[in-house]
Amino acid sequence: MIILGGIMLALWLGLALLRGGFWRCHIRDDQVEAPPPTTWPAVTAIVPARNEADGVQAAIASLTAQDYPGEFQILLIDDGSSDGTADIARAAGDAKLTVRTGAALPLGWTGKLWAMAQGVEAAGETPRYLLFTDADIVHAPGNLRALAARAEAGGLGMVSLMARLRCISLAERALIPAFVFFFQMLYPFARVNRPKGKGAAAGGCMLVRRDMLAASGGVAAISSALIDDCALGAQLKRHAPIWLGLTDRARSIRAYPHASDVAAMITRSAYAQLGYSPWLLGGTIFGLALLYAAPPLCALLGDGALRMLGLGAWLLMAMLFQPMLRFYQRSPFWGLALPLIAGFYAGCTLLSAWNYYRGKGGMWKGRAQAVRA
Repeated sequence: MIILGGIMLALWLGLALLRGGFWRCHIRDDQVEAPPPTTWPAVTAIVPARNEADGVQAAIASLTAQDYPGEFQILLIDDGSSDGTADIARAAGDAKLTVRTGAALPLGWTGKLWAMAQGVEAAGETPRYLLFTDADIVHAPGNLRALAARAEAGGLGMVSLMARLRCISLAERALIPAFVFFFQMLYPFARVNRPKGKGAAAGGCMLVRRDMLAASGGVAAISSALIDDCALGAQLKRHAPIWLGLTDRARSIRAYPHASDVAAMITRSAYAQLGYSPWLLGGTIFGLALLYAAPPLCALLGDGALRMLGLGAWLLMAMLFQPMLRFYQRSPFWGLALPLIAGFYAGCTLLSAWNYYRGKGGMWKGRAQAVRA
């Protein structure tokens, strides 16, 4: 048991020191502003939308309000909405906005990626950049200017921002900061932004060089990916440098009023993250238990050295969570609840696998999109 306690503490020390400083939340788009380019490149925003009546008005209004000096167009691809999404978008837009009705979903495609592909085709060859943004993302007026400046200054194939997620309801306050914390643990932004290594992205806000997207195989190359943003980031990084960071300039207004709403968001893609592998699922659950459940159990139920090791690991994980809690303006005491929050995510991962095997994997807006092996 003492060895187990030592392993727990060593794992958390390793995450703190050897995982690209993921927990520091220091990779942000407002750290260093890129200089403006000599000529502002043409940009077309592509907004895939399916039954987004609650948020699309604010999202489109924020795009039309961009103070971008270059040519800028907005394309909304309505993916079979039945709630008036297209009409609401038209009312919120201006001459820059074009709303298109999406074609029927082909076999082997997820709905969002099919809408994105149609947007790319409709944009043509005029824009240098494509801004892929969700219909629940509200952009600050200067966001596109900052994105384009960073992309041009760095010769980047993609600039992606992890939008600030809504954090108002009790379920959101308890669970959403951990979602971003776990995402950064899986994809440390400092490593993503290096020339070598794994690529990733945050799908709510991705500015992509159109020619580099075409050279990498286009959206069709990842047509069935449930975690489409990370798949696109990995695809583009094989052809060009990319950049990913936290931001206050893009906010998600999608509401998760109850824990079940957060669970639905997690279960949609959690098993896809594991490649639909039961072996990786078992390893992940074991790893989560060792990292998150074992330290408080040892601290509360153990004695002597084992209790001290468990308490040390528990306090260390709570300390690593603090920068993310500050970013979301949450109480530092949520750090002590991280084992319970991780248990919730573990349960969602198991539910994601169960949904997959009963043919309901990747459920989103009435579609089960996970491709069965």
